[in-house]
Amino acid sequence: MKKITLGKPYPLGCTLRPKKGFKGFNFAIFSSKAVAVELCLFDENNWQEIRLPMYETDDIWHIWLSEVNHGMKYGYRMYGDGLNPNKLILDPYAKEVIGKPDLSSTEKRSWFLLDDPRDNAHLAPKAVIFEDKFAWQDDQAPNIAWADTIIYEANVKGLTKLREDLPEDIRGTYAGVAHPKMIAYLKELGITTLELLPINYHLDEPHLQEKGLQNYWGYNPLAMFAVEPKYWSGRKGTSPLSEFKAMVQALHKAGIEVVLDVVFNHSAESEKHFPTFCQRGIDDETYYWRNDQGEYINATGCGNMLNVSSDIGRRWVIDCLRYWVEECHVDGFRFDLAPTLGRETPAFNPNAKLFQEIAEVPSLQKCKFIAEPWDIGEGGYQVGNFPVYFSEWNDHFRDDMCRFWLQKSGRLDMFAQRFAGSSDIYRREGYLPHNSINFITAHDGFTLRDLVSYNHKHNVANGENNRDGRDENYSNNQGFEGSLGASSTVEAMRLVHCCALLTSLLLANGTPMLLAGDEFGNSQYGNNNAYCQDNDIAWLKWNDFQQTFFELTKQIITIRKALPKTLKDNWWQLNEVQWFNVEGHLMDITDWHNVEKKAFQIQLDNQWLFVINGKAGLQQFQLPEGEWQAVIFDPKFTLNGKIFDVEDVSFSILKKVFH
Repeated sequence: MKKITLGKPYPLGCTLRPKKGFKGFNFAIFSSKAVAVELCLFDENNWQEIRLPMYETDDIWHIWLSEVNHGMKYGYRMYGDGLNPNKLILDPYAKEVIGKPDLSSTEKRSWFLLDDPRDNAHLAPKAVIFEDKFAWQDDQAPNIAWADTIIYEANVKGLTKLREDLPEDIRGTYAGVAHPKMIAYLKELGITTLELLPINYHLDEPHLQEKGLQNYWGYNPLAMFAVEPKYWSGRKGTSPLSEFKAMVQALHKAGIEVVLDVVFNHSAESEKHFPTFCQRGIDDETYYWRNDQGEYINATGCGNMLNVSSDIGRRWVIDCLRYWVEECHVDGFRFDLAPTLGRETPAFNPNAKLFQEIAEVPSLQKCKFIAEPWDIGEGGYQVGNFPVYFSEWNDHFRDDMCRFWLQKSGRLDMFAQRFAGSSDIYRREGYLPHNSINFITAHDGFTLRDLVSYNHKHNVANGENNRDGRDENYSNNQGFEGSLGASSTVEAMRLVHCCALLTSLLLANGTPMLLAGDEFGNSQYGNNNAYCQDNDIAWLKWNDFQQTFFELTKQIITIRKALPKTLKDNWWQLNEVQWFNVEGHLMDITDWHNVEKKAFQIQLDNQWLFVINGKAGLQQFQLPEGEWQAVIFDPKFTLNGKIFDVEDVSFSILKKVFH
């Protein structure tokens, strides 16, 4: 016989809570707008709906009941001004979700509009009451120090979808990432931290569904506590969540961290009069930022902006982060459009209450926190302004390095500033070079291969007449537009520039982030905004693997690991690092501002010498005192005693010989 009691207002969501010998579940949901809330339970086939009125305590609606089976689906019906009980509403704390609505036409979308009178329970996404019995055994977090961290950014599906050496049924899945061959590859490459594009349950936007496209990147979340099932292999005896956890466990066993890209800045509900699935149908005024006229503030460019400064908003974010760390053992987070986290009025506040509360949670204190420090709202560019426990994507590094190697506008002083850790941005109390996440490429933009193959973006396949994507790529196609069909001379120049960019990234002070596939020359055919290309445009093309480039990448990572610890994640001191001009003399102010030379030398710890030639053509260097030996063979240079001749663009690495 089913027992029903008041239950408790916390924790929010659906929680297993035995009571007086009965196995039961507590359900709790916040709404300050509702005058009544019903919990709706559905059997396996959605044929029968059971509605149970909930009890209220300080705007939290709650109920406890027994005889609820794992696998049953549930949702909520909300009664009150601006709410519509005919629309089944998803739990914001749902840990498993089933059902992705068809939004491909005006008629199909109308079923999810708040002012539509029809009941949409048969179409709405539903939370699932699931059983979690994963055996973590002796799983241990790798706890990689920031000084040793090398990040590898990847999409779960795209990473392995085209790897023919993996079993076909696990390609493009969590199991594919966890396969011993994939892990062995990551270990051989030398990365320490796998940063995954969003793996939270997400929807394809209506405009993509209309065009027959899908959201490949996953930055359109519906349920932040739930794992995206399309990355699940479907193998018997597994679930999306258990397969995800097994992936984390396998990566941890290999000493590799897992960082999740998370989206707390907007939701899939988009603009105010778009389809409603969750927060808008619960308490629109609390969950979303609105102006004095009641209109949505859209600092994300995605139709809405979540208000995570409210008490319930902060609780939701922190509860979610704790879930992924405590229950799923992830090692950190990269926050998409992170200024939203600190918007309180809604101007950005670097000391926002959410930042303070996150820092106080014990289970989050060893996590890596990474901010994408910009959005499109007022005061949205916040590079260098996040709390000290955040590292930040440093677009200054990307742009200055690309300008130096690929454009005539590159400056020696800016190269040096970025290479030394961007002290102009991050050298202040408590901050270290690791606060700068150095990157040349990321999921958003050209791949490394495309940076040297295209002068213009080629995004026509996205269906927006090539208007989408960045225009300021600072790329250089070396005289031929396209990654296919270039002459051997052009291809040789492209390889040279790729090597220079990659070496600058991997040896610079700060935390390097490598885009998956850049290590072997992966191309997206000039598409610099492949968010909707869930196909071989965006998937890594393992059949086009450039072994020589991969070996070079491995070697540079090995050199980074061999650099003295005093030069990693510390601000460089004059006795540790010297900057020489091409004549072998210490740089003076004239040298730094000589835009014609674009060449100099960096000596680290009297052991390593980096010889930088940022221009085309022969450049001769007089090396500093000592006997030097080239570490990486390069046919473009010759070393005769203390004279080092470089025939073209190059980042050369030498090491002092001690007798």
